[in-house]
Amino acid sequence: MSYSVGQVAGFAGVTVRTLHHYDGIGLLVPGERSHAGHRRYNDADLDRLQRILFYRELGFPLDEVAALLDDPDADPRAHLRRRHELLTARIEKLEKMAAAVEQAMEARSMGINLTPEEKFEVFGDFDPGQYEEEARERWGGTDAYRQSQRKTASYTKEDWQRIQNEADELTRRFVALMEAGEPADSEEAMDAAEEHRRGINRNHYDCGYEMHTCLGEMYVSDERFTRNIDAARPGLAAYLRDAILANAVRHTP
Repeated sequence: MSYSVGQVAGFAGVTVRTLHHYDGIGLLVPGERSHAGHRRYNDADLDRLQRILFYRELGFPLDEVAALLDDPDADPRAHLRRRHELLTARIEKLEKMAAAVEQAMEARSMGINLTPEEKFEVFGDFDPGQYEEEARERWGGTDAYRQSQRKTASYTKEDWQRIQNEADELTRRFVALMEAGEPADSEEAMDAAEEHRRGINRNHYDCGYEMHTCLGEMYVSDERFTRNIDAARPGLAAYLRDAILANAVRHTP
């Protein structure tokens, strides 16, 4: 069984010109010729081509590939062991590269590209990347998570500072309402909850009222959120949740 140069090019995903070049330099000389003098490749030729392409994928120049394949002291098992070693090394290198790229993507999306001094200046003691891995596991497949990743990828220190200032101002607004005795379902509290939702829309992802109420429930069901929110005033997390729920009811037909 033999194959034409066009068939082999199709099998291997290379061009006919590449096969002609390999023939011309003696790297892959077809084992047969047709009556008309056309190249015909047999199974042994295909095996050699597979090895050539493997070494080329690893970045070996053609002269080194030829030396490897034509080494009279090498046996098939030695070639297989060598290929396995090279593949293992390549996989390890690619895994390290992928991990580095992933870390860079996460850092940029969460504003961790800031220097330590800048990050402290913007966020204080709170580390915005602390729960990033958990967030990716819980919500990484959602449209909201992907939208937030796209939006925040280009944020600068000034953007994060603005967002943090908005959050701090909103916290002071809720605390003032609580201290004034305003109920969570008052117009003022619901208006503040609506501004909270719009800030999420503006800075992170599309946050409808249903999603907003889910966030509100998380603020009281997850003690970490409760602890961070209540640091401004005890009971603030529950008050915020109730205001969010009341605001959602107000805007739901």
